[in-house]
Amino acid sequence: MRLRIVSPLVVVVHNDNVLSIRAEDASGSFGIMPGHADFLTVLAISVVSWTDADERRHHCAVRRGVLTVNGGREVTIATREAIPGDDLTTLHDTVLKKFETDLETQREEFVDSTRLQLAAIRQIMRHLRPGAASLPGGAS
Repeated sequence: MRLRIVSPLVVVVHNDNVLSIRAEDASGSFGIMPGHADFLTVLAISVVSWTDADERRHHCAVRRGVLTVNGGREVTIATREAIPGDDLTTLHDTVLKKFETDLETQREEFVDSTRLQLAAIRQIMRHLRPGAASLPGGAS
């Protein structure tokens, strides 16, 4: 089978010699073998695993996505974010580090957004106070 895992910016995985795939959706874990019926599902935040023709296991953490099987041989996963890895322990550590970095970035963005909102509220309050200077163009 052919497996492609793509994010909006890059093809993360492209493997033409896949023997089997394991993935997870809302109903649980499932497997895909060559000849699988055409299929479409929404993936949970999970690890997709596959075995290649050399019997090696590979893994990729996906942050949700859509998995399609086409013609029993083409498996495509479109996801917002994917982190590949051949060793689950290393992948686990990489994902945790990435999520921690993302969380810190989200916190910083939240603080910046809150500061901008407060600055806008202060400006509005200055103009709403009695005796505030007239607005340009003669409006009050």
